[in-house]
Amino acid sequence: MALGACAVAPGMRMSVSQGTTQAAPSDATSADADTTSSEGSVADGAGAQVANATSATPEVPITELNVDSVKRSQEARLKQQQQQVDLLSSVPQPYAIGAGDVLQIVVWDHPELAAALGSTQSQASTRPGDPFSGFVVDQSGELAFPYAGTMRVAGLRAEDVQRRLTAALGRYFIKPQVTVRMASYRAHEVYVDGEVRTPGVVAVNDVPMSLYEAISRAGGFSDTADQSDLVLVREGKSHRINLTQMVASGLSPSRLYLKPGDMLRVVARDENDVYVMGEVNRPISAIPRRTGRITLADAIAQAGSVNSSTADAAQMFVIRGALNGKPEVFHLDGRSPVAMLVAKEFDLQPKDVVYVDGNGLVRFNRVLTLLIPAINAGLTAGLVAK
Repeated sequence: MALGACAVAPGMRMSVSQGTTQAAPSDATSADADTTSSEGSVADGAGAQVANATSATPEVPITELNVDSVKRSQEARLKQQQQQVDLLSSVPQPYAIGAGDVLQIVVWDHPELAAALGSTQSQASTRPGDPFSGFVVDQSGELAFPYAGTMRVAGLRAEDVQRRLTAALGRYFIKPQVTVRMASYRAHEVYVDGEVRTPGVVAVNDVPMSLYEAISRAGGFSDTADQSDLVLVREGKSHRINLTQMVASGLSPSRLYLKPGDMLRVVARDENDVYVMGEVNRPISAIPRRTGRITLADAIAQAGSVNSSTADAAQMFVIRGALNGKPEVFHLDGRSPVAMLVAKEFDLQPKDVVYVDGNGLVRFNRVLTLLIPAINAGLTAGLVAK
């Protein structure tokens, strides 16, 4: 009875079987495949291993982790990162005047025109970086100036406004000398949120704002920031940026320039944790390092390593994805020293589940633990009956 109960041993277990594209096998064939897969081997010819399906979950193919598969994964990740950089990289455009901007306009040898500024010309502005007041572009994108009237300046550069003002004032003055410069940049902004020291609105000026510039002006990363997970929202689409991986791959983040209206969010490290469970000394929710990187070896180390008494080192699994997407299961045979090299180089993704299965003796012991009280009760009842 005890040996028969081993087939339904209590506790969590990662059960795998041999996948096939042929017709469904008989019960005997399925049992043989199940026995073979429990030893951690992969049969030839019939197909790859799959995680056994239940009534609530589908069958999921299992990918064996080895040096070659890790290299392919890293190359694919690098290619994806390069494509993302190419997508987000753009040539910075000159600053275009917009509603709310303040222009400082001087017509030389005509100081009377300065009276149009009013008494606030020399007052200091409360907005950092905007020390002087001037002519404000209204919400319609138009600018009013004496003798020149009202002209539309939204979308123009300062030198374009200077040429238009010179032409308009030329009807009243002889060869007017006009100087136009930006006194206050208020039309265009980007938003930096999340794990930075001073989150908020960052004004865009005539110097193109790169990704690093925006983070720097927001006070830099906080201690809880995940530098591998930045979310850039642009034109209704979200793009995830991995700064750590970009730098490690030789790609410069300075190529990424923000555009007016962009929102940049720095994700916290504790939002990108991974779960380590099974036969480990301390089941835990592992947190990535400050660089945002966490490998399989890091996660197991944070969990206090595998339990040498109960763990089956040949049955280490990484479960990734969701049921509404494309779930993946990775298997690592940790009995070889090379497996530790693979674990050190295999990067985990946020919300991955690392599971270490128990060995056969542990499952047998659990069965006995459940059976012995029942046997003792039966013997006691027999003695009482006598």
